[in-house]
Amino acid sequence: MSTGLKLLYIEDDAEIGRWVSDNLKERGYEIIWLTSGDQAVESGQGCCLAILDVMLPGLDGFTVGQRLKRSYPDMPILMLSARTSIDDKLQGLQFADDYLTKPFHPDELAARIEVLLRRSGAHANQPLLLKHLLVYEHENRIVRQDNGEEIILTGKQYQIFFYLLRHLGQILTKEQIYEGVWGEPYLDGDKTLMVHIRYLREKIELDPAAPEIVETIRGVGYRVRA
Repeated sequence: MSTGLKLLYIEDDAEIGRWVSDNLKERGYEIIWLTSGDQAVESGQGCCLAILDVMLPGLDGFTVGQRLKRSYPDMPILMLSARTSIDDKLQGLQFADDYLTKPFHPDELAARIEVLLRRSGAHANQPLLLKHLLVYEHENRIVRQDNGEEIILTGKQYQIFFYLLRHLGQILTKEQIYEGVWGEPYLDGDKTLMVHIRYLREKIELDPAAPEIVETIRGVGYRVRA
């Protein structure tokens, strides 16, 4: 089924490019695939999101991304790179909306694209399918897919869940989540986040004792798997 959404994809590696392009086409997207950034601005007309590899022949992905952002300020940009240094990520995130390191699973790429599209409004009316849930980002509600039951989240439950969704597939520490949601330093031993996640799981998990959506990464924190 077509989503009616066109994505600009720039990747010079033929094998990776074909794999990603074919996968996204199977998910209903129209893909404009370029192997360099020379024609990026012209090709970006009508696209609702750009996916850029950092290492490109000629103009690098950072330069291409900056040009796209100047021409299309509302277009979300997702950077892809095998380079994992924090300096590279910070450079990319000066203009890009997300940064995904290689190798990645196609489900994670697709999920991040959906989050960016919903945030930009291009995907606003289409929910994210996550396990057994249909997730609507712009309302404090989630509809369970299997029986259509509407789930209402409290403010903090909603903020925690969507903070995790905005970092889909990433393992986040308790400190990162607490400071991202509450906006203040996390105190070691504070059980507030754990209590809120327990109540969140009681609402969204089929079996809260064996969670499939909000996973605990023992000794580290939590993750929502793509």
